[in-house]
Amino acid sequence: MTMSVPERKSGSEGKEEESEDESEILEESPCGRWQKRKEQVSQGNVPGVESASLAMDTEEGVEVVWNEVLFSDKKVFKAQEEKIKEMFENLMQVEHPNIVKFHKYWLDMKESQARVIFITEYMSSGSLKQFLKKTKKNHKTMNVKAWKRWCTQILSALSYLHSCDPPIIHGNLTCDTIFIQHNGLIKIGSVWHRLFVNVFPDASVHGKARQHRDEQRNLHFFAPEYGLARADKGADEDDYAIDIFSFGICALEMAVLEIQANGDIAVSKEAIITAGQSLEDPPMREFTQSCLRHEAKLRPTAHDLLFHRVLFEVHSLKLLAAHCLINNQYLLPENCVEEKTKSFDPNAVMAEIKHEDRQGVQLKYSHVSPLELDKFLEDVKNGIYPLMNFASSRLHPVPRTLSLSQEQVETVKTPTPEPQETETRKVVQMHCNLESNEEGTKTHVSHMVLQLSLFLKMDDKLHRQLSCDILPTDTSKDLASELVHYAFINEEDSEKVAVFLEDAISRHRVKALASGSTQ
Repeated sequence: MTMSVPERKSGSEGKEEESEDESEILEESPCGRWQKRKEQVSQGNVPGVESASLAMDTEEGVEVVWNEVLFSDKKVFKAQEEKIKEMFENLMQVEHPNIVKFHKYWLDMKESQARVIFITEYMSSGSLKQFLKKTKKNHKTMNVKAWKRWCTQILSALSYLHSCDPPIIHGNLTCDTIFIQHNGLIKIGSVWHRLFVNVFPDASVHGKARQHRDEQRNLHFFAPEYGLARADKGADEDDYAIDIFSFGICALEMAVLEIQANGDIAVSKEAIITAGQSLEDPPMREFTQSCLRHEAKLRPTAHDLLFHRVLFEVHSLKLLAAHCLINNQYLLPENCVEEKTKSFDPNAVMAEIKHEDRQGVQLKYSHVSPLELDKFLEDVKNGIYPLMNFASSRLHPVPRTLSLSQEQVETVKTPTPEPQETETRKVVQMHCNLESNEEGTKTHVSHMVLQLSLFLKMDDKLHRQLSCDILPTDTSKDLASELVHYAFINEEDSEKVAVFLEDAISRHRVKALASGSTQ
């Protein structure tokens, strides 16, 4: 989704008004977690979205965006209901560090109308367009390293979307739908714009295309063939090439800060050519021009662009080690890096390079700042330094729904459940939470029923969350076998998951025994 920073009044009067009016809670989600506030957020170019307001996530303590789609005709809604549910279930499963996150959705049925409400991540630091304007206003130029890092992150997200099965075409990539956070992390919003066009009947493709083009300042982001495939019913759908064209314009604007419109509202082709020719670095110039080729089939893929000489570099051992550490955190105790660095002798030599003809080089632990290391690991974890250059071009299936609502469970229960398709992805990270139910507090530890919440991170970066009750007769091997049976995990991960659950259950019961003995 496209989320801009809302305008706020300055001074004590503005703060007072915000605290009294804009922070007023207008509505709560059925679960009570999300609280809608009065303050509106600009939600540009999203078909069907009637309003977007700031909201509070009461569990995480962060601001989010509360979006609403209104159906005045309940018959129209009923006709689209299953398609809407399917789309939003898939929306919540898309997980990438450089894509604005969808959190939750629900349907609100009234006598006169129906609403779809969905919660998205709030990008408080503003859009890339706003950042570029501020940079130019301060008479500064774009740092080449920052440009490369931003391009890599945007391409990382596009490569992920285009490699889904079926491919996800963004179709609305501009500097207004790309967001930059204070730590340098780039996220693209409005990802599901084209799916919204298809699902919501009141927002026709051509109508919305005209709305985009009415915003003349963004007209130059759209490829020459944009929308033509849909206008001709006999033609194929627009493909990834329209996103590559839009990315090329974004990359060019990031490099020159602004493509001059020469007094006109719209940016002309001549202005784009002039901006491209102004790039002094030939590889950078060739990089952007390859994205802007008029013929769609001649444009490279996002995956190919990640290997372009402008961006591609052999990753340092430090970065590879950081990714390895992050991906295998479940094997390590908490704060292991901090504890490990404390035990090191700062004067000890951790590595040495010897030369026969000259003096060698010694690398000591004192050369590495623990604070810098923590910051670097945090940046890697947040997706600022992706390893997408080495990612395969294999397809990522858009995942099925991971769990059913209670109503759905009751309607699909059968005495002998059929086995599902097998899971091919591997688990790269996992953690769990165990709680004793209320009755269990009055029961002996060996007989209590536990409530398990299991969180899995798969090798395609998608997350899976599962919940169930563990009976005293259940074993960790039984639980792992059920996960394999229902295609929640790969069979090769069964033993690893069983060992992990056994350890977690044992530690929980030891704590429960200790707690019981002190009472």
